[in-house]
Amino acid sequence: MKIISTGERPINLLQIIGGAILGGMEIYVLRLLQRLPRDSFRVTCLCTAESPFTSSLRDIGCSVHVTPITDEPNWQSIQLGVSLIRAEAIDVIHAHLPNAHLLAGMLSRLTETPALATIHGRYLSLRDFEVHKIMQTNISVVAKTAYFQALSLGVPASKLRFIGNGVDTKVFHPATKTNYLHSILNIPSQTPLIGFVGRLSPEKGPDVFVHIAGMVHKKLKDCHFVLIGEGTMRKKLESDIDNLGLSRYVHLAGVQNDMPKVYASLDLLVSTSYSEAMPLAIIEAMASGLPVVATNVGGIIDIVEAGRTGLLNNVADPKGMANDTVTLMSDMTTRNMMGKAARKRAKEKFELSESVNQTSELLRSLTQSGYQQELSVGHG
Repeated sequence: MKIISTGERPINLLQIIGGAILGGMEIYVLRLLQRLPRDSFRVTCLCTAESPFTSSLRDIGCSVHVTPITDEPNWQSIQLGVSLIRAEAIDVIHAHLPNAHLLAGMLSRLTETPALATIHGRYLSLRDFEVHKIMQTNISVVAKTAYFQALSLGVPASKLRFIGNGVDTKVFHPATKTNYLHSILNIPSQTPLIGFVGRLSPEKGPDVFVHIAGMVHKKLKDCHFVLIGEGTMRKKLESDIDNLGLSRYVHLAGVQNDMPKVYASLDLLVSTSYSEAMPLAIIEAMASGLPVVATNVGGIIDIVEAGRTGLLNNVADPKGMANDTVTLMSDMTTRNMMGKAARKRAKEKFELSESVNQTSELLRSLTQSGYQQELSVGHG
């Protein structure tokens, strides 16, 4: 049996991260690790590839190692993981994405080290559920839909936690409107600007945003539209924008590093996702004092208070989203009122420090309960 005693030293934490892009999951991990108490946690990271993400992890003081993290067991990764756990005296493992959860579960069993997987989607995948059942890992979820699904599948409440996403409302806050994006896009500083923030990938619906822009432009000729992010759909979006005759009004701005300045340049955020858990972009925008027009999918309905902090539509109703966009862009008073309510809700419900504190306490509790107790509870 592995005995863990961390009362007189920092907890040695192994983060296993199954993705390498700077998307929502990776941003979650970076913000968590930036804010974990340095006197309480010493962090080692196992990542799937070198990338700007691994550079960011090193910049915040993490020890980073790279290995293939695949959907099937990889001996190189298992061997490296076991060696790291022994060499670094790892007390607890924290995994992100199903491929990382699988590796974490195997390492947990091989080394008798407690493991936690954070589920960043709106539901547990079959792989996540299988790993939990076989390896007796602990699970935290960022979306209520995933929490209740896990309970219905038979995940014990003792091994399941709901810890919602959060943002730093001191970093993301209402600011005097700027022309930061306007300068990048070379458009007049007073131009109304409607934004999309997210990966340019099918599940985010950036092509729907472009078509909404076309409908809105017919009624609001002065408005411009900007997509912040990169992804596999960029070429298609460029073609759609050209075919709709919107090249002067719809802009692809790529990845932007200074997101607070981005939000300060926008008048409204539009989210066209087909599937979401608890999207950081919407919470960031609300914390920045922006109202939101969004689809009513996944955890978005737990974030946006319809009619008060934004407007929600069915995923198959781009015309409704376009009409809501026109309504809010035509009424500055309502837009400002919703923006203030959005800021208040973000501060009250989605503060990053609360999410970090809950995660920190959960990781600490796993080291204190010990691996042997964890197994006995799982088989009880």
